[in-house]
Amino acid sequence: MNGIAPIVAVEAAPLPDFLRSRHKVSVVMVVYMTGEALEESLSCVMADPLVDELVLVDNGSTPIEAARLKALSERDRRVVLLEGHGNVGFARGANLGAARASGDVLVFLNPDAFLQRDCIAALVRAIEDRPTPCIVGGRVLNADRTEQRGARRGDITPMAALLSLSSLARLVPGWRRYEVHWENDAAPEQVSEVPTISGACFCMRRQDFDTVGGFDEGYFLHVEDVDLCWRVRRAGGTVLFHPKAEVIHLGHTSQTSPLKVEFHKGVGLARYFRKRARSLSQHVLAWVLSPLIVCTAVVRPMMWRLRGRAT
Repeated sequence: MNGIAPIVAVEAAPLPDFLRSRHKVSVVMVVYMTGEALEESLSCVMADPLVDELVLVDNGSTPIEAARLKALSERDRRVVLLEGHGNVGFARGANLGAARASGDVLVFLNPDAFLQRDCIAALVRAIEDRPTPCIVGGRVLNADRTEQRGARRGDITPMAALLSLSSLARLVPGWRRYEVHWENDAAPEQVSEVPTISGACFCMRRQDFDTVGGFDEGYFLHVEDVDLCWRVRRAGGTVLFHPKAEVIHLGHTSQTSPLKVEFHKGVGLARYFRKRARSLSQHVLAWVLSPLIVCTAVVRPMMWRLRGRAT
């Protein structure tokens, strides 16, 4: 695929000594109309020496993609393919994959994300001996290796979401404290605790994933990772960002309409704020802001299209 081959690490990395006696690692990948990026993503996963199992959850693929997934599962015993359930959403699909996985360490990976050398090794090592529950996310990069928006984030509140979605937190100096995205800040040298990591690539012990109840299936697409991080913290656990565990994430590869994607993001955020509200005033604020949050999210792809036409 044009522009992808030079940035993909598909060579099998040597197995680190500390991992020769280790737990079983299962990668869970939910697939939906991903396109040509899927093949490269799968190549990276299968080349990693730590991957004992790859659970592919096919929420919906073209006939060509479905045939390729079927062929891969038939020729490689590490691959488990779940299909025929339709598009049940990411959260439910990921839970289906986790339930079928046999590993006691779970790595969730987007189908348009390309593992870089030693990424899984770094994630697995970071989670060892950590208090439970714990979740560790990788450093998600764009194709040009700049850090991607959303790889590490602050605590996402209703006000922060509105000002960040509308870009006002970036444009108005007095509101910059509400910016929840930290990709423009210098990356830490070591594994660091953060409020929220990206769902594009992260690792959890199965025990921890089960302890917090897995993904909340009330989210269809987006925000389920924010919710999971919040529940880990609420349970007294730790959310970690690993600056050395790199993964290149293309994003926007699905054939789904950007308008539909952003709508689901807005609906998910509104639901998340209603869910975490505790006091009466917080409940009222969450309900009042819900339609505004959804509208703000939906307007974004419209503005992207207008700006694209302008250029």
